[in-house]
Amino acid sequence: MTKSHLPSRREAIKKLGIVGAAAVLPAVTAAAVSEGAASENTETSPGVPANSQGRAAFREELKRRIDATPLVDSHEHLCDEQERFHGSKSWANLLQHYFSDDFVSAGLDWGSVWGEQAQKDDPVELWRRIEPYWFAVKNTGYGQAARIAIRELFGINRLEESVIPELQKRYEENLTPGLYDRVLKQHANIESCQVDRGPYYESRHPELLLHDINIVGMMTTDSMRDISSRVGTTVKTLADCHEAIRLFFKKYAPYATAVKSQIAYSRGLDFDQVSPERAEEPFQKKWEGKPVTPEEVKLLQDHLFWFCVQQADEHHLPVKLHTGYYVGNNSMPLSRLSQNPAQMTDLCLRSKKTRWVFMHTCYPYSRELIAIAKQFSNAHVQTCWAWIIDPLGTKNFLKQYLVTAPANKIHVFGGDYGTVENVLGHSRITRNGVFAALAELVEEDYLEQDDALELVEPLLRGNARRIFDLETKYHAAQHVPWQ
Repeated sequence: MTKSHLPSRREAIKKLGIVGAAAVLPAVTAAAVSEGAASENTETSPGVPANSQGRAAFREELKRRIDATPLVDSHEHLCDEQERFHGSKSWANLLQHYFSDDFVSAGLDWGSVWGEQAQKDDPVELWRRIEPYWFAVKNTGYGQAARIAIRELFGINRLEESVIPELQKRYEENLTPGLYDRVLKQHANIESCQVDRGPYYESRHPELLLHDINIVGMMTTDSMRDISSRVGTTVKTLADCHEAIRLFFKKYAPYATAVKSQIAYSRGLDFDQVSPERAEEPFQKKWEGKPVTPEEVKLLQDHLFWFCVQQADEHHLPVKLHTGYYVGNNSMPLSRLSQNPAQMTDLCLRSKKTRWVFMHTCYPYSRELIAIAKQFSNAHVQTCWAWIIDPLGTKNFLKQYLVTAPANKIHVFGGDYGTVENVLGHSRITRNGVFAALAELVEEDYLEQDDALELVEPLLRGNARRIFDLETKYHAAQHVPWQ
């Protein structure tokens, strides 16, 4: 789509009106009110008096600051822009990542919508398969993120059969160079994204799309052949595996923002300290394709996990761990998830110098995460993904966190999407949630107005810049060797 087809935030609000925008674009809150009633100046201003007139002025100022402050996006799964243009060009891409899970929960056979042949079908026919379930899922966090993106990027306020051809046309026109800058920077006001794609991805947009080192394939050995080939070594023994991991960290740690593991999808976070001697035999059996017992698998994973954590510590990289809720359907064992918080405290105790970053608020065990952040100085909190899993629950989580645990250890945004358009929708929901949380804390006399205003920059940007040392990473991104 050409720029002329992409309404700006100001144009979107002008068409909808302030009240309409508040109703249908929840996270446009800051833009909707501030652009109509507040100065464009992004400099901070003094606190406002606590009276009825001052209360209104405070809310206006809070909205303005939240909208004007760039977001640091601490978790995505975005491919590089050029790769995006080679994939499916169906408008239903906007419903695929995460939102499809809600459709499945509502009873839709998503394979009939999104199978290989279905993607080539008429766009209207796709909608006809989806439409019977639309009312059931359109108001979930996943649904709101997609609807906000469609409204702001394509100017379509309501999905129904008559608008699908135009949506398909505008969606395809939008797939042009500059897509990521338009969506992430111009519309979402995102400073940079931290992306998880494999062990480490050499992005062609290294200053916008910074990447994490993902260690799951190192722990399971599934990606060790790729890793060893990228650093020019041959792996035959556990010691060779250690050396390949060392060299991989040496090569990519200067540009990486963190170490990431999502192994909690397949096991608990109960990592014991296992010596190389005990891990050697399980490694050899696994490497040679011989049968290994569950006990041997755990021994090897535990050993390699702590080896990777040691590398993270040596290279001053935080360690991000998936905790809590599972993507997908009909597979989440709450009996295992319920143990995540206790296992997280064990990690904090076992490696006190590691900066642990616990992702997704450990939903639905979020209160326990607040207790962990309050107790342990090396525990940090990400609300990435959580705002679209449970928007109101995450707002309440933030409220409780801010009056319970240190405010310098939480960063509030990570879209966690593979589809860039939906990152915009998620960012709007996040800004709206942060506004609601801070405004309610003031109204309920838990925060002074000045206190709430001071929290905006660290929550949206400052904490993440410090925790992930982003100034250093931005400088390194200007000199990546693969460009």
